[in-house]
Amino acid sequence: MSAGATPPKAYVEHVAIWVRDIHWHIKFFHDVCGMTMREVQGTVEEPIQYWTLGGMQFIAKPDFAGPEGRLGHLGVMCEDLEAALTAAQAFGVTEMSQGRNWLRLPDGLAVEFIQASPGAVARALAIDPRA
Repeated sequence: MSAGATPPKAYVEHVAIWVRDIHWHIKFFHDVCGMTMREVQGTVEEPIQYWTLGGMQFIAKPDFAGPEGRLGHLGVMCEDLEAALTAAQAFGVTEMSQGRNWLRLPDGLAVEFIQASPGAVARALAIDPRA
């Protein structure tokens, strides 16, 4: 990106974490934060992945040996997906097997870039989470 150019706008749409006990996490974030289901892969009774309104994505990994709640990836909603992918290349990122919109950052963090519908990023960025 050239000096002075305006970068494409985006926001974190979800944070994906690997959890040993997905039901515990669903209940905790529902009962403590009021986060309800947005989407589920599998069934509600036996979820493989579970997304909440509020940006959490739990990925069931019952045999995960790391600390509970390890970050899987960041889901970033982009105003202009192609512009974001082009700009990212200057930072030494690596395309992942999931597709060209999945990038591994040099420190190992995985980022999933998602094309937002028109106006969605501006609406999301206009929300003051502390208001």
